[in-house]
Amino acid sequence: MNVFLENGITHLDLHGERHHNVDDLIIDFVFQYQSEIPLIIICGNSQKMIKICETVLNKNSISFSMARFGIIRIEKI
Repeated sequence: MNVFLENGITHLDLHGERHHNVDDLIIDFVFQYQSEIPLIIICGNSQKMIKICETVLNKNSISFSMARFGIIRIEKI
């Protein structure tokens, strides 16, 4: 899991991660860093990766937005 801080916001970069591992990575990341919301998840250009992220976040009632394609911003848990 590639986590880094940029411009005061904690990021999770999913480049290179397998699709079947992403559900757990996202949930672990969001709850581990929930005190630092907003958070950013970088999905890249993979439509499948974006869809997996959106599904996991919706299933767990986590509010998010997508300001740019492939970049998901966690707004509220």
